Amino acid sequence: MKSIAVIAHRNKTLGGGLVELRRVLADRGVPDPLWYEVSKSAQAPKRARQAVAEGADLLFIWGGDGTIQRCVDAVAGEDVDLALLPAGTANLLANNLGVPINLTAAVDVGLYGNRRRLDVGVLNGERFAVMAGVGFDAVMMRDADGELKSRLGRLAYVWTGARATHMASRKVRIEIDGEPWFKGTASCVLLGQMAELGSGIVAFPDAQPDDGLLEVGVVSANSVLEWTRVLSRLVIKDAKHSPLAQMGRGRKVKISLNKPTTFELDGGARKEKRKFRASVEPRAITVCVPKKGDR
Repeated sequence: MKSIAVIAHRNKTLGGGLVELRRVLADRGVPDPLWYEVSKSAQAPKRARQAVAEGADLLFIWGGDGTIQRCVDAVAGEDVDLALLPAGTANLLANNLGVPINLTAAVDVGLYGNRRRLDVGVLNGERFAVMAGVGFDAVMMRDADGELKSRLGRLAYVWTGARATHMASRKVRIEIDGEPWFKGTASCVLLGQMAELGSGIVAFPDAQPDDGLLEVGVVSANSVLEWTRVLSRLVIKDAKHSPLAQMGRGRKVKISLNKPTTFELDGGARKEKRKFRASVEPRAITVCVPKKGDR
């Protein structure tokens, strides 16, 4: 029998809430898991490391993308399986892996599903599981944080995305695996481990989360009209043919901007920086995923 722990962001909701989670786990023979509740995603890493230190080899993470990203950053490389209980707004990792947005079904994936070893990306020393970005998408995520997202849900990203299209482009230089790759003006740089940004928007249709490579995308759109053109390509999974986008991939990426700019990791905004280093940690996490035919 596995030693099971729960890291729960108490302000996030899914199904009947944490009371139902305890009941579902008890019904499946887990009446007394290690249990840690946090009020902010920034508190989750300490609890995740504590759970592993206390012997947990299956860690249920109840929360949004921020809570999951911080737990991934904390326990990557450890001998522990991660089970997603997607209680957030976008649920990026869950949607890319086909984990159901349903409490009971997600618990069953954690207890009885398959296990998949995945790479993680690293940006400026912090790990991410799905996507990181500098510029447009980070501004959109930053401005959608907190009360606006609580009130509007996914519509918060529509509102802040429209505002972010007015952000001035930056002068950008990018190296991939030590070779110059891009020099020019851009409004967004994306780094991806997986394909989907959410809501049907596919940034990297060829991305594989276990190939040891990091996807890189640069967007030069600089107006509402140009961003509309780019987003329409993303919806039909054809961004690489957009004249306003350039795609590449590699193991190590260096990004330099002429001005400090906001960046994000799996939807969580971070303070402005001007220089960025990114890399890949192959097969760093094990995530519970649905069995074939259960999606």
